[in-house]
Amino acid sequence: MAGLFGSTSSTNTANTLGDLGKDVALKNPPEDSVSDINFSPQSQHLAVASWDKKVRIYEISPTTGESNGVAAFDHEGPVLSCHWSPDGKKVVGAGADKAARMMDLTTQQTTQVAAHEQPIRCARFFTPPSGGEAMLVTGSWDKTIKYWDTRSPTPVATVQCQERVYTLDVKKNLLVVGTADRYINVINLNEPTKFYKTLQSPLKWQTRVVSCFTDATGFAVGSIEGRCAIQYVEEKDASSNFSFKCHRDPPQNNMTNVYSVNAISFHPVHGTFSTAGSDGTFHFWDGVAKHRLKGYPTTGGTISATAFNKDGDIFAYAVSYDWSKGYASNTPQYPNKVMMHGIVGDECKPRPSVKKR
Repeated sequence: MAGLFGSTSSTNTANTLGDLGKDVALKNPPEDSVSDINFSPQSQHLAVASWDKKVRIYEISPTTGESNGVAAFDHEGPVLSCHWSPDGKKVVGAGADKAARMMDLTTQQTTQVAAHEQPIRCARFFTPPSGGEAMLVTGSWDKTIKYWDTRSPTPVATVQCQERVYTLDVKKNLLVVGTADRYINVINLNEPTKFYKTLQSPLKWQTRVVSCFTDATGFAVGSIEGRCAIQYVEEKDASSNFSFKCHRDPPQNNMTNVYSVNAISFHPVHGTFSTAGSDGTFHFWDGVAKHRLKGYPTTGGTISATAFNKDGDIFAYAVSYDWSKGYASNTPQYPNKVMMHGIVGDECKPRPSVKKR
């Protein structure tokens, strides 16, 4: 079968090295580092948040990967997060100006919808368990998360966390918040102001990203030391928890170069997932089989953000400086681009279970 972007599916499942040759670059990308990317849950549109104080929205062709800029809105500082509303009609950005701002794509109007005392690190829309209008949750370096009805300027509720919020993700009724000092807070959105449980990250170093499973039974954690952990929410599933090494160079002279895991994205159809990191590579994994499905060669710069589109046939990744080596490494020559990778054949499909034969 002919795959996306002109490539063909490989019949050799043993071939675990993927091909970047057909990947298509986003036209007119941001002018500074890309901090976050997110596909619409309803259409082939991609939101891109950048340190250049803008959120840009592009339409992506599902057959060619070509892009066309359709809208943008401004912040007063670097934008650190972006997300789409469930109906695909609104995009929120949040960042260093301590505010979240939302564009209504129908009217092209932008309004401020959230505020914190410190920069907002992440913002996510979610549908309340009781139904009704989509709500927004924001996590900030002021050590709080806040819930917002975007029609009101005051938060519906504020929850105090142990430390600065570095990452959060939401899926169905599951909200997971990762903070400094390796705290992970799990919230059941039926009781949004209580921690359902709190744990220390199973990884020994700073949490970089958390990402919820597609079925909301658990989450993945990525850290700065080239490790990823798979964690289930309920104790009865705890025997399935595990962590593994990734994004590190082969050892040389008793030394191993270790890189940050910057992004983890779950495939919307198969439930497999990607990791991407400061080493400039991304990989697809089957968490159930504990197996790497595909690895890809270096993209020429650190990968700061990733996202699958709603159908799971496009994987977008931002090659952009992630500040992992300080300001001195952020030279004008550093690549800054967002690439569209067409998912081909069995790249993201789980391994067939031997037991089902």
